[in-house]
Amino acid sequence: MRATGTFTVKAFVPTELIPEPAVRTGLPVGVATMEKHFEGEVAGRSATLFTAAFDQAAGVGTYVAMESFEGSLHGREGAFNFVHSATTTGTDRTAEFFTVVPASGTGDLAGITGAGGIAVDADGTHRIWFDYEIG
Repeated sequence: MRATGTFTVKAFVPTELIPEPAVRTGLPVGVATMEKHFEGEVAGRSATLFTAAFDQAAGVGTYVAMESFEGSLHGREGAFNFVHSATTTGTDRTAEFFTVVPASGTGDLAGITGAGGIAVDADGTHRIWFDYEIG
């Protein structure tokens, strides 16, 4: 089953976590927490741990995010984790990965498995979808 929706980032809070040992690379590595709100067939909110090696000025880098979602998919209430990552050279989105974390579902979403994706429209609208099963 596919559930689709849009989301907005309500908070993006960089942290001062510094990896040890310190390793210098061509791109700085950062860590942040995020809060997102979702509307549509995917409705609710998430808490996200976000890491990236990214050059803000050039718009080049890669991110990895672990999200804890609570809300509903097609009206089924519960919570679960999902992870996603992608790379950009400034105008594209490649090397995408997106999966629901096994055994993380609760409530009506207990037993959820699947994958999905994120896309950003030209106008900045952020879209998300889950191709999932409840088993």
